[in-house]
Amino acid sequence: MTVQRRFVLADRPTMRAPRATDFRLEEAPMPEPKAGEVLVRTVFLSLDPYMRGRISQVKSYARGVEPGETMVGEAAGEVIQSRAEGFQPGDLVRGHIGWQTHAAVPAAQLRRIAPDGFPLSYHLGVLGMPGRTAYFALLDVGQPKAGETVLVSAASGAVGQLVGQIASLKGARAVGIAGGPAKVAYCREIGFADAFDYKGLDDDALVAAVARTCPAGVDVYFDNVGGVIHDAAMANLNLGGRVIICGTISGYNRLEQQDTGRRHLRTLLVKRARIQGFLVSDYAAREAEFEADMPKWLKDGSIRYREDIVDGFEKTPEAFAGLLEGKNFGKLVVRAGADPARQ
Repeated sequence: MTVQRRFVLADRPTMRAPRATDFRLEEAPMPEPKAGEVLVRTVFLSLDPYMRGRISQVKSYARGVEPGETMVGEAAGEVIQSRAEGFQPGDLVRGHIGWQTHAAVPAAQLRRIAPDGFPLSYHLGVLGMPGRTAYFALLDVGQPKAGETVLVSAASGAVGQLVGQIASLKGARAVGIAGGPAKVAYCREIGFADAFDYKGLDDDALVAAVARTCPAGVDVYFDNVGGVIHDAAMANLNLGGRVIICGTISGYNRLEQQDTGRRHLRTLLVKRARIQGFLVSDYAAREAEFEADMPKWLKDGSIRYREDIVDGFEKTPEAFAGLLEGKNFGKLVVRAGADPARQ
C-alpha cells in the first residue's frame, strides 16, 4: 500500500544556517480527501528562499512552521482522487501542498494547470510565483524606462534571471550580479548587457564593480540579497532611483539579530530616490496581466529559463540547505515523483 511521506520541522535553526537534520522524514497512511478536497500526488516541489523565514521564530508576513509540523512549500502534481467539483483524476494542479508526497488539499487552494506545452515544473518557476515576482516587482515598482540601467542581484536565480530579461525587453540595460564565472556567463548569454562575480570582493571593490558595469549609474536596483551588495548598489544610485526589496537572503540566517547595516537615508534624500518592499501576494488580482505576457515571451524565445532539478523527494532538506548557500544554478525544484506529462 502506498503511504504518504512528509518532512516535518525537527529543529528550528537559530542564528545559523539550516541543516538537512533540521527536518525529519515521516510516513503516514494515505490521506482520504473530505468533501471539497482533492488528493494530490506531488511531482515537483518548489524550494525558495522565503522558506528560511518560515522556520524562524521572528514575526513575518506569514505564520511560521512549528516543530513537528509539515514544512510549507508550493508543489505541482497530479490529482489521483477528487471530491471537489471541477477536478478529476489525472488533472495537473499547483498549490501550497508542502513537503509531502501526497496531500488532501481543499480545492479552493489549488489551481488547475491546463495543457500548454510547457514543462510542469515551469509552473513553479517562470510561469509561477518567481515569474510573477519578477514581472510585477520590476514593472510595477521599478518602472524601468528605455535606456535606464537595471541592476539585479542573484541574477542567475529563479527571479533574477527573469528580471534582467524583462528589463531588456522593455529597452533598459540590465546588469547582473552573480556568484561564480559560470553564473556570470549565463547572465550574459540570456541578454544581460553586463554582469560581474561578487565573490571575493570587499566592500570597496563591490562599489567599484557596480560603477564599472553601470557607468551611467543605477536607475533601478532589484535587490534579492541585501547586505553589502545592497550598499554597493546604493552608492551608485542615480537621481530618482528606485530600489525594490524582493529578498534579503544574506541575512536570513541571522533573522533573530537586529539588522544593523548601513543607513542610506541621506542617499535617498539627495537622490530623491525611493525604496519599496515587495510581496507577490499583493498582486493576486492582477495575474491575468502576467499570463498575457510570460507564456508569449517563452514561446517566441524572448525569455529563456534555467532550472536546477534535484531528483528524489528524500533529498529535499539537503537541496534546501544548498539553496541558502547559493549552490543552485537556476530555479531549484525537487522531482518527487513520475511526471505524467513526460510519460
